[in-house]
Amino acid sequence: MSLPFYQKLHQHYDRSYRSKDLSSTMSQYQQEKKSSAIYTHGSTAYSSRSSAAHRQESAAFSQASAASYQHQASRASEFALSSAAGHKAVSAYDYGYSRGLTDSSLMLGYSSKLSPQTKRAKKSLLSGEEKENLPSDYMVPIFSGRQVHVSGITDTEEQRIKEAAAYIAQRNLLASEEGITASKQSSVSKQSMSTLHQEEAFEKKSRKVAIREKAEHLSLKKTLEETEAFHKKLNEDNLLHAPEFVIKPRSHTVWEKENVKLHCSIAGWPEPRVTWYKNQVPINVQAHPEKYIIESRYGMHTLEIIGCDFEDTAQYRASAMNAKGELSAYASVVVKRYKGEFDDTRFHSGASTLPLSFAVTPYGYASRFDIHFDDKFEVSFGREGETMSLGCRVVITPEIKHFQPEIQWYRNGAPVSPSKWVQTHWSGDRATLTFSHLNKEDEGLYTVRARMGDYYEQYSAYVFVRDADAEIEGAPASPLDVVCLDANKDYIIITWKQPAVDGGSPILGYFIDKCEVGTDTWTQCNDIPVKFARFPVTGLIEGRSYIFRVRAVNKVGIGLPSRVSEPVAALDPAEKARLKSRPSAPWTGQIIVTEEEPTEGVVPGPPTDLCVIEATQSYVVLSWKPPRQRGHEGILYFVEKCEAGTENWQRVNTELPVKSPRFALFDLAEGKSYRFRVRCSNSAGVGEPSEATEVTVVGDKLDIPKPPSNIIPSRNTDTSVVVTWEEPKDAKELVGYYIESSIVGSGKWEPCNNNPVKGTRFTCHGLKTGQSYIFRVRAVNAAGLSEYSQDSEAIEVKAAIAPPSPPCDITCLESFRDSMVLGWKQPDKTGGAEITGYYVNYREVIDGVPGRWREANIKAVSDEAYKISNLKENMVYQFQVAAMNIAGLGAPSAISASFKCEEWTIAVPGPPHSLKYSEVRKTSLVLQWKPPIHSGRTPVTGYFVDIKEASAREDRWRGLNEAALKHTYLKVQGLKEGESYVFRVRAINQAGVGKPSELAGPVVAETRPGTKEVVVSVDDNGIISLNFECDQMAPSSEFTWSKDYVPTEDSPRLEVESKGNKTKMTFKDLGTEDLGIYSCDVTDTDGIASSYLIDEEELKRLLALSQEHKFPTVPVKSELAVEILEKGQVRFWMQAEKLSANAKVNYIFNDKEIFEGPKYKMHIDRNTGIIEMFMEKLQDEDEGTYTFQVQDGRATGHSTLVLIGDVYKKLQKEAEFQRQEWIRKQGPHFAEYLSWEVTGECNVLLKCKVANIKKETSIIWYKDDREISVDEKHDFKDGICTLLITEFSKKDAGIYEVVLKDDRGKDKSRLKLLDEAFKELMTEVCKTIALSATDLKIQSTAEGIRIYSFVTYYVDDLKVNWSHNGTPIKYSDRVKSGVTGEQIWLQINEPTPNDKGKYVMELFDGKTGHQKMVDLSGQAYDEAFAEFQRLKQAAIAEKNRARVVGGLPDVVTIQEGKALNLTCIVWGDPPPEVSWLKNEKFLASDEHCNLKFEAGKTAYFTINGVRTSDSGKYGLVVKNKYGSEISDFTVSVFIPEEEARSVAEEPQKGNRKAK
Repeated sequence: MSLPFYQKLHQHYDRSYRSKDLSSTMSQYQQEKKSSAIYTHGSTAYSSRSSAAHRQESAAFSQASAASYQHQASRASEFALSSAAGHKAVSAYDYGYSRGLTDSSLMLGYSSKLSPQTKRAKKSLLSGEEKENLPSDYMVPIFSGRQVHVSGITDTEEQRIKEAAAYIAQRNLLASEEGITASKQSSVSKQSMSTLHQEEAFEKKSRKVAIREKAEHLSLKKTLEETEAFHKKLNEDNLLHAPEFVIKPRSHTVWEKENVKLHCSIAGWPEPRVTWYKNQVPINVQAHPEKYIIESRYGMHTLEIIGCDFEDTAQYRASAMNAKGELSAYASVVVKRYKGEFDDTRFHSGASTLPLSFAVTPYGYASRFDIHFDDKFEVSFGREGETMSLGCRVVITPEIKHFQPEIQWYRNGAPVSPSKWVQTHWSGDRATLTFSHLNKEDEGLYTVRARMGDYYEQYSAYVFVRDADAEIEGAPASPLDVVCLDANKDYIIITWKQPAVDGGSPILGYFIDKCEVGTDTWTQCNDIPVKFARFPVTGLIEGRSYIFRVRAVNKVGIGLPSRVSEPVAALDPAEKARLKSRPSAPWTGQIIVTEEEPTEGVVPGPPTDLCVIEATQSYVVLSWKPPRQRGHEGILYFVEKCEAGTENWQRVNTELPVKSPRFALFDLAEGKSYRFRVRCSNSAGVGEPSEATEVTVVGDKLDIPKPPSNIIPSRNTDTSVVVTWEEPKDAKELVGYYIESSIVGSGKWEPCNNNPVKGTRFTCHGLKTGQSYIFRVRAVNAAGLSEYSQDSEAIEVKAAIAPPSPPCDITCLESFRDSMVLGWKQPDKTGGAEITGYYVNYREVIDGVPGRWREANIKAVSDEAYKISNLKENMVYQFQVAAMNIAGLGAPSAISASFKCEEWTIAVPGPPHSLKYSEVRKTSLVLQWKPPIHSGRTPVTGYFVDIKEASAREDRWRGLNEAALKHTYLKVQGLKEGESYVFRVRAINQAGVGKPSELAGPVVAETRPGTKEVVVSVDDNGIISLNFECDQMAPSSEFTWSKDYVPTEDSPRLEVESKGNKTKMTFKDLGTEDLGIYSCDVTDTDGIASSYLIDEEELKRLLALSQEHKFPTVPVKSELAVEILEKGQVRFWMQAEKLSANAKVNYIFNDKEIFEGPKYKMHIDRNTGIIEMFMEKLQDEDEGTYTFQVQDGRATGHSTLVLIGDVYKKLQKEAEFQRQEWIRKQGPHFAEYLSWEVTGECNVLLKCKVANIKKETSIIWYKDDREISVDEKHDFKDGICTLLITEFSKKDAGIYEVVLKDDRGKDKSRLKLLDEAFKELMTEVCKTIALSATDLKIQSTAEGIRIYSFVTYYVDDLKVNWSHNGTPIKYSDRVKSGVTGEQIWLQINEPTPNDKGKYVMELFDGKTGHQKMVDLSGQAYDEAFAEFQRLKQAAIAEKNRARVVGGLPDVVTIQEGKALNLTCIVWGDPPPEVSWLKNEKFLASDEHCNLKFEAGKTAYFTINGVRTSDSGKYGLVVKNKYGSEISDFTVSVFIPEEEARSVAEEPQKGNRKAK
């Protein structure tokens, strides 16, 4: 086959290219075939079994199978034999299959001779057309057997193994039972052969034997059937054969932008692998998913090329390969360019470069025309509602009289027709397109085409239409493209496009308005905003025409309405066609409809084909076909609904029957499921219902699209950027995209288009030259707008000029076994545009001989590093790199050194490059660099700058920054004057710090003579500028201004003017986006430069200075303020910095000037600058705005004070209060009202301060309206009156009042101590009591250990909590807490070692806890415990010691001769010993004095016949081991005659003494 014409000019295509490629491919696959065991006959897989065994098994299998097929009713022994042989063969098959052998390798053992031709399949899956294209000598194999895979076990193979295992298990079971039977029967048969004719043929058998034999026969029959079924599973066509094209791809010639498909059908076994090539280069679908689609289905392989362009003109090859070989088929694709279409890329560049051609004029001769456009319209920007005109002059050479060109205008490729919105005009040499009222629908790419005969030229430019100013700030913009999607008698579906601008808050929905043609009354169609950009409008009058508009609404308000739609009539499409010839009624647009006379009625049948054609969360649209049986009269429809799962049908349109076979249902519950049906009706009645629809869930079936991806900006012109993106996945019904741009760092996004653009490429115009922009894109469909895409990379707006120069310094940054990472340096000359990517070529070097160049990447790479994959390990390669920008591809670089592809790694970033220094001063300089070409395995996160003296050793490097720098420049400070330095920079990423850069320097830190700095100035007009002067310029030197060391060329915010050795950069509108470092470099000098920093503080200073120069003002020290004077007067005042003698002041109230009079008093103090105005009283009419306007020469100033609403009422109330206060203070009054405080003694002191009192002034205290008597008389010397309340408690709660009174008047003050006020006071009291608590002390008692503290006094509101070692104490009989008087104690009875630890007493006053702590452990515990033991023992002793309980008197007086009997009760444990004393001498018992002690308790003292000698002092001594006691008594014996004298004497009393 000969080559196409367009390929003969290429050197790499020759006559033998096919055979070369085929031979190389065949050799490669032959090597693969030798190294792989999958395509062999599997001999090695049978290493564990001999080939003889396989042949023996195969022969047995064949014989057994033949016997079983021919003699199914033979003896049982024969069945058993064939079954055993079959099972052995199956086992052999299973053995080989389990080891990865193909079906063919097994089948080769079953037959000794195989046919050389492929066997014919039993069934064919090919179509009739495919069969006709088959070769005559080829039989298509259909592989019905299971597929065998090399690696792993597939699901299919696993299932097969399970089936084979089950089969073998069943075979073994049968063989173990039937084999014995077969052998027995065989031997018996041989023995009886000789006597066969002598014995009877018939033998009686028992019933049991007969049943067993029959069962065995059935079992064997089933086994044979299973064996036969197994054979059917085996693939009959199991011979390997090379690929063969059943249908070859054919060549195509297509028009540009069309799609083309190449088809081919391939046979072969194993199934061939198909690869598509374009000009011998494999097609990578992953790299170009939007360009190519490759599919393989059922042996049919297709390559689809989407949107063909001229570059797709090539030869395409389909290569089919398997283990048996490779075969290729070729097809050519020729893409022709139609002159009626235009090249988008050339349109976006703003010029047409199509070649000239010949044309035939109406005069019959051929001419060559040159059509040229002059005075062309540029990219235009308009606003909604404005007018605009596009025009250009058309110059045609040669000029032919009476032969005018055909002028046609296009918008986005579609012809523009004149309408009320747009008009076209041709004046003979100028074409004009005029917009009388711009709308966003008018935005797009406009093309003017001038045609002369068969030849034309065209020119295009974009028109942007910005949104009109919103009536409500923050309201959304107007929707656009309001059109009618569907119309019938009952409703009209309106659709529109969402606006790009939402006003700053999300759009909540849309309102649809309708207006009948011929009227000017707009009616809102929906009460609730709809979110879906599609809505059926109902309630229309049949035959009337309507226009529509849409308004968007957000939380701020409703935006402007859209442009009105075209008129549409409420008629069915069929009715419109029937009445199309009838004219409309005058001015109304109403179509006249006449009804036919009804005939005899026929009940209509049910409608057919009922379905839901649209469903959203707001409505559902039904569609159906009219019934066949409906008579001659018109029919109406009734729609019914029911919820899914029920049969409760409800009629939807009872009042308004439907006239057309479509209907929209509203008021359905979102998320619920419904079914619908329709009935027909006419004058004869209502027909049967239609079949119900499927269950429909109410909700939006169309989802909001996902955001686009891969946003890539590229430089176009100095005011435009081309943005491309990828369409979102699973996007449905896209209407276009919105693109937004933002200046880097501004945070403000602006729309680039207000009319959604189709396609994935757009040119954003109107950008500021030199500024860096980022872009984002949103997708739009009827469901809404997607989320914003990720922001693109920043791009500086700069014009593209020329292709870049070659890159340089190609290095290998990383190498793997089969891939390498290359790095290179950016070209020295970028061509005036940003480099958009690089293309890498490589070639093999074998024994020093380089091979042919190959492309490493089809898609350009954006970084200065690229990973080349699919390389050969240990192979040597050379590389070339070419850079590309928007102008085209530059020349390739020099051939790199040879690099060997082998495994090694580099994770850290490479060294930064292009270091340079500027602004050298005696103590500082600025160092700049560029990021490393290779960022390592992770992105670069920062930079470290090192410095050392030029003469220092290498170990003297020191870092200048501890934290990594984010930017690529650093101002180095702290240098030593006259010292020479060198610098280096290192980059860092997550893997670590990379290698240092090349050195910058040495540079001497010095300020050269004549060095000048950038100076900022503000002129009288307030214009801010930076100025620089250089006296060391060369003739070719130029000034270069930069911001943050990025050139500011063509920045719209700056204006640079240079003249001579001076330059000035002026800020047009200095703002926050202008913050940064501004530097000025002088070219062709020895690094002369200077910079100036504008930070936020400097920005504020400059703006204030600019405002002051532009609009001089009177400096104000204090703004206008108001204050209330003592008597309630109001003073308005302000203070200026200074006022001259000519200063004037105007006083304005509510925009009217006021003057001095009875109500207003004005005063100006020009020395202090104070301006005052006084008012005696504020009244209701004085509410408003007060302004003092000051004019002092040229300077002006004013200050305003707004006194409106609550502010004025508060001021008025304050003035009246001050007035009443002044009146009150004329008599006795309170300077400080009644208040309370808690004293250090925990008492409450109520106090107040009084003023203007005299001696006659009285003060009276009250509590709850009852007078409190005060003991002390008040002393008013210090003006303080007090009332002391001791031990304040709940009983003291109440309302306290104090009254001052004399003849001048009275004043009173009240203090409410109830509820919360009382709680607050008690909290303070409790706090004071808690603070008065003493430190905890430890006291031992006879019962245990007591911990206590004293407070001033105790109240119940003070909560006491005890804790032991941080745990609250649980009180019991052993551990108790209490309060005794002012003592708060914790008693621990019978302490144990567990009671050791820290004890905390917390006193909670209601808000705060106050703690006291004591440590009861160690020595403190031991001493307390010892004292407790001692006291305990003492208590026991005291309790049990001997004592006299009672019975003995102190004195006994008895007459002589009488008997004295005394009884005494004693106690002691153990019982005490008793003895008696007389006059401190032991007294023994005798007959005269009888002493008894009974039961250990009672002592008896008896004297029979008392004598005077018995007088004396007696004592009873009781004693036990715990102690003793003496009870004394005195006995006095008297003689009667001496009684008088004895009575006169005072008897002596006895005393008790305890020992």
